[in-house]
Amino acid sequence: MVKIDPKARDLVSCRTTVNKHRSIGIFYGENPLQTPFSLLLLEMSLVILLSRLVRFLLKPLRQPRVVSDVIGGIIVGPTVLGRSRTFARKMFSDEGSFLVHNLGVLGFIYFLFISGVKMDLSMLKGSGRKHVMIAVCGAITPLVSVTLVALLFRTRLDHELEKGSSIWGVAASMSITAFPVLYPILREQNLLSSEIGRMALSVSIITDALGITFVIAFEAAKQGESRSKAALWHLVSLFGFIGFTTTVVRRAMTWVIRRTPEGKPVAQVYIIFILLGVMVMAFLSDFFGAAIANGPLWLGLAIPDGPPLGATIVDKCETIMMELFMPFAYASPKLLSTLLTAHFLEMPFRDSLTLSLIMSFRGQVEYLLYLHWVDLKMVRLPGFTLMVLLSTVLTAVATPLVSTLYNPTRPYMVNKRRTIQHTAPNAELHLVACIHDQENVAWLINLLEVSNPTLSSPVVVYALRLVELLGRASPIFIDHEKHEKQYGENTSYATVHSALKLYQETRGDYVRIHPFTAVSPRRSMYQDICELALVNKASLIILPFHAEGIDINGNISHTVNSCILAHAPCSVAILVDKGPQRNQCVTRSFRASSRHFAVLFLGGADAREALAYADRMAGNPDVSLTVVRFLTENYERDDGLEKKLDDGLVTWFWVKNEANEQVIYKEVVVRNGEETVSAIQAMNNDAYDLWIMGRKHGINPVLLEGLSNWSENQELGVIGDYIASMDFSSTASVLVLQQQVLRGQRMPASHSIC
Repeated sequence: MVKIDPKARDLVSCRTTVNKHRSIGIFYGENPLQTPFSLLLLEMSLVILLSRLVRFLLKPLRQPRVVSDVIGGIIVGPTVLGRSRTFARKMFSDEGSFLVHNLGVLGFIYFLFISGVKMDLSMLKGSGRKHVMIAVCGAITPLVSVTLVALLFRTRLDHELEKGSSIWGVAASMSITAFPVLYPILREQNLLSSEIGRMALSVSIITDALGITFVIAFEAAKQGESRSKAALWHLVSLFGFIGFTTTVVRRAMTWVIRRTPEGKPVAQVYIIFILLGVMVMAFLSDFFGAAIANGPLWLGLAIPDGPPLGATIVDKCETIMMELFMPFAYASPKLLSTLLTAHFLEMPFRDSLTLSLIMSFRGQVEYLLYLHWVDLKMVRLPGFTLMVLLSTVLTAVATPLVSTLYNPTRPYMVNKRRTIQHTAPNAELHLVACIHDQENVAWLINLLEVSNPTLSSPVVVYALRLVELLGRASPIFIDHEKHEKQYGENTSYATVHSALKLYQETRGDYVRIHPFTAVSPRRSMYQDICELALVNKASLIILPFHAEGIDINGNISHTVNSCILAHAPCSVAILVDKGPQRNQCVTRSFRASSRHFAVLFLGGADAREALAYADRMAGNPDVSLTVVRFLTENYERDDGLEKKLDDGLVTWFWVKNEANEQVIYKEVVVRNGEETVSAIQAMNNDAYDLWIMGRKHGINPVLLEGLSNWSENQELGVIGDYIASMDFSSTASVLVLQQQVLRGQRMPASHSIC
C-alpha cells in the first residue's frame, strides 16, 4: 500500500513501471515500445532522421543547423506529432521523456565543453578599441533596456520572475552573444576568415567574458534569496572551483602536451580521462549551485586550443556529440545598439548592419539558459516555448540576411590591372606564394631564381604558410616580422621561414621576402590568400598543385584552388610537381646550370599572361625559351579582338627577343584538338625542364575540339591537365597561369564550394 501525505500540494499519480530491459520480440506477443531501451533506440532514430531531413529541406534557404534541429524537435514534440495522444503515449512515455531530456542535457554539456576547447582567449589581448566598444555597448544597452522595461511592468510578472535576481538574469542573457552559438553559424556560412567574421568572433569572446560575470552575479543572487550566507559560500566555492580549473587542470593539460611527441596524436588514455572529467566538472558545478554546463565550459577553456590536445579532443568527439546528442536538446535592443556603435566607429553601414545581425544570433546557449529558468521556476512552459520560438525565428531570419548583405569576396573585385603583363619593366614585382610544408620551399626558391630578379626590377614575395584550422575556432593570421618573438620558437613555423630568410640574405637587394602564416578552415583559406594579395597589390598568386588534393600535411585542395581562381584580385599561377618523384623533378628542372622552358601559346588573356611571365624569365642568362604559337587553319573561329591582342603581344615579344639566341619562336597550324595534342606530344623529348601555358580564357575552341572529356582537373585547363597527367610521359614541371579577371567579367564560383 502506498501512503500519500494529505498535506502534499503537488499532484500525485500512480503508474506501472516496466522492469524489462529488452523485448523478446513481437512474434512472442510483446510490444518492443514497452521496454525503455528499445523505445530509446526508436526515439533516437526518429529525432535524428527528422533533423537531417529538415536540414536538407532548409539548405537552399541558407538556414543554420541550429534552426533545423529546433524545427525537428518541434515536429517530434507536442506541437505536431505529439498532438496525437497515441503517438505521445507510445513514443514519449514518462520513461522515454526522462531519457530524452537527459540525453539533451548531456549533449549541451559536451557541446559547451567542445566550444570551450575551440575558444582562443588570446584574442582578448589582441582586441582593439573598436572591438571593445562594440562589445561593451552591445551588452550594456540591452541590459539596461530590458531591466527598465521589467521594472516598469514588474507588478504584472509572475512571482518568481518579478524578483530582482530573476530580472537581472533575464536581462543579462539578452545582452550577450555567446561564442558557442556564433562560431558554428559563421563556419557554415564560410565567414570565419572574412573581416566581419573575425570581428564578430573577437566581439563575442569579449561579451562572453562579460556574460560569465553576469551569470556569476545572477547565480549568487539566487542563492542569497533564502540566506545571505548562502550567496557568500556560493561565491567562495565557485571562485575556488575556477581557480582549481585554471591552475591545476591547466598545468595537467600542459603536462599531457609535453608528454606527447611532436607530430604524434595524444595518447588515448588521456583523452578518455578528459572526457570523463567533463561529467565530473558538470557534477561539481551543479553541486556548488552553478549552472550545470559552467564546469564543462571552464574545463574546455583550460585545455590549450589547437594541436595536439585540443585538435585530438575535437576530432574524437565533435561528430558524435553534434550528430547524436544535440538534436535531443531541441525535442531586439541588441541589434540596434551594435548597429549604432559600429556605425559611430566609421564602419560602412552595410558592414555595421551585417555585424549587428550576426551579434543577434541565438542558439544552444540561450536554450540551455531557458531550461535553467524553467528549473528555477522563473518561467513556465508557455513562456519557455515562446522564447525558444522567438530565438529560432530571429536566427532563421538573420542568417540569410547576412548572406545577402555581406559578400566576403566583394573587396577582391577590383578594376585596376594587377598582372605581370601590365607591370612596368623596371617596377617591383609583388608575388604571393603559398606554402604548405617544407617541400614547397624548394620550388618557391627555384621559381624565384628563374623569375630574373634584378636591382631595377626586384621581386617582393609575401610567403604565406597555410595551416588548416584544427581544434580551435578562431582563425589566426600571423605577420612573422611583427610577431617573431611570439611564434619564432614554433618549429612548424620556424623551419620554413628560416629557409626563406637564409635565401633572402644570399640574394641581397634582388629579393625581399615577408613571411606570414594563416591558420584557417580549408573552405575559407582562399580569403586569407586573396586578402594578402589585395592589401599588398600583388601581381601574381603562386599556388602548388597536388594530384591527391589534400595530403596529411594539410595541403590545399582542388576546391580551394578553384575558389582562388574565381576570386583572386590579380593573376594566378599554379605549379605542378608531377608524380612521386616530384622533389627530384623540381631539382632537375630548376637547378641545372642551363634550363630550357617551353611556352605553349594557344591565345587569349591567360596565354598572354604566360608569355609575359616567360619573357621575364628569358632575361635570365641560364634560361633558354621555346615559344610555340598554335593557330587554326585560315584563322577559323578566331575572336577578332583576342586575335588582335595576341598579335600585338607576340610581335612585341619577338621584336624584343629577336637578337636573343636563347629564344626560339615557332608557329603551328592545327585543325582540331587531336592535332593540338599531337603537336605537343611531338615536342616531348625530355628537352624541356618546365612547360608554361595559359589556363583557358580566350582560347579558340577549335584548338581544343574533342578534348573536353579528357580534363579531370578544371583548375589547370584542358591542355595543362593533359601535360600534368601521367599520360604525358614527361618529368618536367608545369606552370599554368590565369590572368586577372576584372570586376564584372568574373564567373562566380559555386556557393557550395566557396
